[in-house]
Amino acid sequence: MSKTIFMIHGMWGGGWYWDRFQDYFEKRGYRCITPYLRHHDIQPDDPAPPELGRTSLLDYAEDLEIEIHQLDEKPIIMGHSMGGLLAQILASRGLAKAAILITPASPAGIMAITWSVLKSFSAILFRWGFWKKPHKLSYEKAVYAMMEKLPPEERRNIYERGVWESGRAATEIGLWIFGFRGAQVDPSKVDCPLLVISGSDDHITPAKVVKKVAEKYKPGYTYMELGGHAHWVIREPGWEKVAASVHTWLEQHVMES
Repeated sequence: MSKTIFMIHGMWGGGWYWDRFQDYFEKRGYRCITPYLRHHDIQPDDPAPPELGRTSLLDYAEDLEIEIHQLDEKPIIMGHSMGGLLAQILASRGLAKAAILITPASPAGIMAITWSVLKSFSAILFRWGFWKKPHKLSYEKAVYAMMEKLPPEERRNIYERGVWESGRAATEIGLWIFGFRGAQVDPSKVDCPLLVISGSDDHITPAKVVKKVAEKYKPGYTYMELGGHAHWVIREPGWEKVAASVHTWLEQHVMES
């Protein structure tokens, strides 16, 4: 039975996003793999890689698929935010023993644009050519969008470790209606158990949108909405309870199957 968890980080981040979850699950006998997405293994002060702005979700997924094929067993795929959408794409390719989607970005077909999402990305959306340029959020926008439930000192630390993100990938997620195809997922091809987790106070992947993501995969999903949590449930105060809930679900739906 698979005891490998393949953890996919979200926008502006790296494998370090998972440090607490990685420690938690490794202490319980799991092997955790925390890859960096293409062009994300750089220093925070480095300039954006020239190719990053046009990097697609499908480029990220291609790299991750290659890494998964090198494993000795089919992993449990765990993704946070954009990583949650990449987890859905990989699961639809038959690469997951189970998938755990934590405050995930939504696939094409689900309208994810809400007032809070627009507020989070407003500075980026009003830059001409945003769909092909690298970007970062301002500190204020990052706190509003993702980090308002974190202690202030941790907010600054996380923000200062952040790197550039792809305009193409962000556009594929939010503006698929204009023909961007990178975020498409065929739910009929997802045949593994899914756990989908939202935060009641999440601004960038609102709970009502995440619930629609879960419902896309009827009947094979479990949905949890975490009251009092926002987007960064993997590090917010109380993250241990979130990890424990994930562990319990794994033991009941994957380890015993």
